[in-house]
Amino acid sequence: MKDHPQLPEVDRSALSDPRLLKTFAYVGGRWCAGADGTVISVTNPADGSWFGDVARLSGTEAGAAVDAAQAAFTQWSQTLPQERAALLRRWFELIVENKEDLARIMVMEQGKPLSEARGEIDYAASFVEFYAEETRRPNIEGVTSHLPDAEVELWREPVGVAALVTPWNFPCAMLTRKAAAALAAGCTVVSHPSAETPFSALALAELAERAGFPAGVFNVVTGEAKEIVEPWTRDPRVRVLSFTGSTEIGRLLYRQCAGTIKRLVMELGGHAPVIIFKDADLDQAVEETIKAKFATSGQDCLGANRILVEREIYDAFCEKFTAATRALSIGRGMDDCDIGPLMNEGAVAKQEAHVADAVERGAKVLCGGGRHELGPLFFEPTVLADVPAGAAIFREETFGPVAGIAPFDSEEEVVQRANDTEYGLVAYVHAMDPRRIYRVSRALQFGMVAVNRTKVTGAPIPFGGMKQSGLGREGARQGMEAFTEIKYVCRDWG
Repeated sequence: MKDHPQLPEVDRSALSDPRLLKTFAYVGGRWCAGADGTVISVTNPADGSWFGDVARLSGTEAGAAVDAAQAAFTQWSQTLPQERAALLRRWFELIVENKEDLARIMVMEQGKPLSEARGEIDYAASFVEFYAEETRRPNIEGVTSHLPDAEVELWREPVGVAALVTPWNFPCAMLTRKAAAALAAGCTVVSHPSAETPFSALALAELAERAGFPAGVFNVVTGEAKEIVEPWTRDPRVRVLSFTGSTEIGRLLYRQCAGTIKRLVMELGGHAPVIIFKDADLDQAVEETIKAKFATSGQDCLGANRILVEREIYDAFCEKFTAATRALSIGRGMDDCDIGPLMNEGAVAKQEAHVADAVERGAKVLCGGGRHELGPLFFEPTVLADVPAGAAIFREETFGPVAGIAPFDSEEEVVQRANDTEYGLVAYVHAMDPRRIYRVSRALQFGMVAVNRTKVTGAPIPFGGMKQSGLGREGARQGMEAFTEIKYVCRDWG
């Protein structure tokens, strides 16, 4: 790998600390480019302007990152927990100190509205802070010996090198949620950010270096996913792979990892239902459903995809929800609007296809329905009413600002419809009857259920889904489990 090659200069004028905008991969404590010097260009989705180029590494160089992580593992895994905790704590402090610059980098490569980007940096930092504290508490309880004259101990030990693959929609938080848990457990990390949003991960690597992490402990390998990740799935030294992305790619990685029997953590697609019963606080339900649908411009695996409303309040909900949707502001991320651009042309085309399919099947467009005049990657916040069960938007993850609404008549019916999906990440319920809330929460086949609110995630809770929405959990104490092995020692003192 080349050290500090000449790449096109990136405009750093919007940042207080221009050193955070890195154009090189970070491997073995060095900033480097691939041997052939090729790059990946990153554009701002708000206007298509060139934001910067980053180094494009090859599969061979992805293997070199594993070399560096493996070489660093022995010392890092034996580092005292309080020393790892101090480094994580310092990383957390640096993320907080550089919040504004990190948010601006995210807006320029991802398009997220500035206030949402700031919120994501807070969210990302919270995982580092949480696992800095959990670092000191990884051990499990012992067991009473079942054998005479034998002493039994159980130890938790780090698995080894962890490969982390992160998406473009939350380029900071998805990396820290994985990396902080792995590092706290004593694993070393090779990470691959989306080629569409690599600058956020590289900025975090710069701050990790400043925090004092030893060379090889935390590596960020930029390039195309197929070239970087596939070699990691075959490498037996990579003992765990953590991936956030689509269910389709998750299935592919699952198959590729089978040959080396890796630990897997997979946070995959979602198809969240919002269930609104007639006894719900209607205004609150509208407000929370707006949040659930349109956060990150709808580009969120937790995003509301099927809004199911009890028939007695269906018309009133549609009227209020449509008015609230019309009031959302649309703009570029730096305008700090409600709705920003979508990530790419494919995302916009999917919104168009879902609207057209629903309308063809009888749905009504209450507002929006097409591209916005602001630019080619902007789509109007859209409300579709009377969406039939067979419509694509009620069967697939939309990942955009199109809301589909349909009525229901009974509790049994709506639970069956909500569960009728391969996904099982999150469900939202609005009701006041405590017995109904309990029954429905138990009956829903989803890893997380939010009742009368939208925001439920955070560092202390185990994030994850059922069915084909993933494997394992991230966050909380459970988030460290995939990065550790349990060793049983049975000892006879003689």
